[in-house]
Amino acid sequence: MAALLEIKDLHAYYGKSHVLHGVDLNVGEGEIVSLLGRNGVGRSTTVKSTMGQVDVTGSIRFKGQEITGLKAFEIAHRGLGYVPENRDVFPTLSVEQNLLLGEKKGKKSRWSIDDMYKMFPRLKERQHTPAGVLSGGEQQMLTLCRTLMGDPDLIMIDEPTEGLAPKIVELVAEYLMELKNRGISVLLVEQKLAIAMEISQRVYVMGHGAIVFEGTPADLRGNAAIRKEWLEV
Repeated sequence: MAALLEIKDLHAYYGKSHVLHGVDLNVGEGEIVSLLGRNGVGRSTTVKSTMGQVDVTGSIRFKGQEITGLKAFEIAHRGLGYVPENRDVFPTLSVEQNLLLGEKKGKKSRWSIDDMYKMFPRLKERQHTPAGVLSGGEQQMLTLCRTLMGDPDLIMIDEPTEGLAPKIVELVAEYLMELKNRGISVLLVEQKLAIAMEISQRVYVMGHGAIVFEGTPADLRGNAAIRKEWLEV
């Protein structure tokens, strides 16, 4: 499988604080890969670094091209989507206006607003509602859908199920499988082990700013020592 995203020897810094220590990671075409680990180990920094939001050294290649040093909008324009943990909606704009803002101008997308409404009928019901008054789950759906409207080839999603009701968590898992079915790769930062193990082809585990494990979900299930040291509370 060809690697769509290749990260090699990635080091990241916040001021003088050295946060990532030589991260190696890749995501293939049409693959769901999960990045697991406890809070504060560098998972969010990894995706922010890939999106050009953190000072880094090392190599980040997307579709075979080096993207290290590019601005976030330039990276997005190349087909890399990013859904941040903080559900970054435009609160005073309606659901539909938020979705329209996600469209990539001058490019025919694989996705339409109708697709979004079919996937999440709740958004259609609230299409004229200001995004700021939506529930946390609805805002998460909206952020996911707005990113998709830009027609990315790979989408990085940071903690999409954080704080959501179990029923909405199931919806998000279905959404991620639908992305894979449409040939879109996913890099998922997730704390809920069950979801990551259910939908991922491969998983990475992070600890102290470095990758401490890479393998299939079955490999991780069979490695009690890694789970105990790096994942279990």
